[in-house]
Amino acid sequence: MSKEKTTLSETDVRNKAEWTEKILTPHLESEKERRPAFTTGSGLPLERVYTSQDWPSDGASPAEKLGYPGAYPFTRGVTPTMYRSQFWVMGMYSGYGSAEEANQRYRALLERGQTGFSIALDLPTQCGYDADHPLAAGEVGVTGVHIGSLADMERMFEGIPLEQVRQIRITANAIGPIIAAMYIATFEKQGVNIRNTRMFIQNDVLKEYFARGTYIFPPEAGVKLSSDVIEYCARYLPDWTPLAMSGYHIRDRGSTATQELAFTFANGLAYVDEVWRRGVNIDTFAPQIWTFLSAGIDVLEEVAKFRAARRIWARLMRERYGAQNPETMKLKIFAYTLGGNLVAQQPLNNIARVAIETLAAVLGGVQTIATSSYDEAYALPTEEAATIALRTQQIVANEAGITGTVDALGGSYTIESLTDTIEADVFKYLDKIEALGGAVRCIEEGFYDRELSEAAYRYQRQIETNERVLVGLNAYKNEEEQKIPVFRANPETEQHQIERLQVLRQQRDNALVSKTLEDLMDRARANENLLPALIETVKAYATLGEICDKLRAVYGEYKPSQVF
Repeated sequence: MSKEKTTLSETDVRNKAEWTEKILTPHLESEKERRPAFTTGSGLPLERVYTSQDWPSDGASPAEKLGYPGAYPFTRGVTPTMYRSQFWVMGMYSGYGSAEEANQRYRALLERGQTGFSIALDLPTQCGYDADHPLAAGEVGVTGVHIGSLADMERMFEGIPLEQVRQIRITANAIGPIIAAMYIATFEKQGVNIRNTRMFIQNDVLKEYFARGTYIFPPEAGVKLSSDVIEYCARYLPDWTPLAMSGYHIRDRGSTATQELAFTFANGLAYVDEVWRRGVNIDTFAPQIWTFLSAGIDVLEEVAKFRAARRIWARLMRERYGAQNPETMKLKIFAYTLGGNLVAQQPLNNIARVAIETLAAVLGGVQTIATSSYDEAYALPTEEAATIALRTQQIVANEAGITGTVDALGGSYTIESLTDTIEADVFKYLDKIEALGGAVRCIEEGFYDRELSEAAYRYQRQIETNERVLVGLNAYKNEEEQKIPVFRANPETEQHQIERLQVLRQQRDNALVSKTLEDLMDRARANENLLPALIETVKAYATLGEICDKLRAVYGEYKPSQVF
C-alpha cells in the first residue's frame, strides 16, 4: 500500500451535515423510512444517528460527563468492578397460600440457585385485614402468602438459612413497620443473629395512593410510619434496607420512564426530609436506601434510565443534603422485569420479552433482578414458570458475555444522549412537584393521578391504532390460543387460616395483647417512633388486623378524592 498521504474525495464526509447532504438525502429518495419519526417507548425522540456533535451537548468534555465506575456521580456503576466481582442478586417475587406453602416455594428456588427472594403478600395482609374480616373474603392467600400474626412469620421462615441468603425482600408498605417488627421478633425467637441478616422492606407507602392501592392511613401518617422504620434501622439495624423507593408500580400504572424516576424520587425525598428533620444525619441513614424500578423492553431507553437514576440521586444527596459519605450517593437499584409488557396471547413469547428486559437491567448496572414469569399475565407463576424465569437470569449472567466489562454501553453517543435527556427531564419534573408543595400534596391534589392517566391513555391508544406493535396481541396473531398450565391458589387456605386465627386468639395471653395494643395507641398519639411498641405487640401475638385497627383509630383511614 502506498504511504502517500490520502485526501478526502468528494464522497467522503467530515461531519453530520455533509453526511446528510451527500449520503442520507439521496438514499431517502429511493428508500423511505418506515415511519416519519422514531421515538423510544416513552416518546423521547430518536435521531437517525448520534455523533460527537450530539454529545456532550452542554460543552463539557466526554471524560467529565462519563466519570468512572464507583466514583461520583456513579453514572457508570456503584462499584469499580461490578459483575466482574459478583453477579447481581437473583431473587424471584413469589409466595402464595399459607406460610408453609410459601416456605416450600422459597426452599425450592434457593435449591435451584436463587441468591435472594422476594415475599409476595396477599391483599388482606397488605391492607391490614385479618383472614376473617369480611373484606378479606375470597382473597386470602391468592396474590401472595397470608401473614396474619407473628406465628405465620415464624412458620414461613422455618428451616430457611436466613443468614446465608444475600437478600430477603418483602412488599410491605402501609404495613411496613408491623412487618419489620415481626422480622425482629421472629429472629430473636429463632436465635438468628439479626445483624447477619439482610432484610429489605419496601416500605414506600406514597406510591400506593396513586399507583397500587394498598394504602390504609392518610399520606402524612404514612410518611410518618415509613420514616419510623428508616430511623429505627439507622440506629439499630444499619445493614437492613428500610426503604425501596418504588417506581416499578408507577411504570406499571402507565407512566413514562421519566415520570417513573421523577415521581419515585419525589416520594423518596419526602421520607428523607422527614428522617432528616428528626435529626438523623443523612450519611447515617441514606446509604441503605434503595430504589425499585422496572426493567422495560425498550433496551436503549431502559439502560439510559438506570444510568440517569444513579446520577440524579448522587446529585440530590450531595447538592440538596450536603452528603459527604460516597455510600450515601450510591443508588442501589432493584429491577423487576416489567409485567405490563407481558401479554396473555401466545404466552411463551413472554420468555423472550423477559430475557430482553433482563439484558436491559444488566447493561444498566442494577444490583438485584427479579424476572417475571411467562404466565404472569394469567396468575402467580407455576413452579416451572418461576424456574424458567430464574434460568433466564442465569443464562444472561453466564452465557451472554456482557458481564466481563463495566458499563459496556458507556460512551455510546446514543446512550449518553438519552441519559442526559432523561436526567434533565426528571429534574424539570422534580422542580414542578416541589413548586406544587411536594409529594404528599401531589397525591392529595391528584397531580400524579392525572399525569399517569394521560400517559396510560396515550400508550393504550398506540396499541389500539397499531402504532405500537405487541406481537401476538395486535400483530402476528394466531387463530388458536396457546394453552399453558395456570397456577391456582388452594381454595382451602382461607378457611384453614381462619381456623388458625381462632386458635391463636384462644391460646395467647389476651390481657397482654390488650396492654400492648393500648401502649401502642398511647405512643402513636404522642407521635413517638412506633417500632419498639410494635415489637412488643407482635411478640404478644396481636394480629395484623388488630394492630391496624388501633392505628386506624388514631390516624384515620385514607379516602381518595375525585381528581377528574
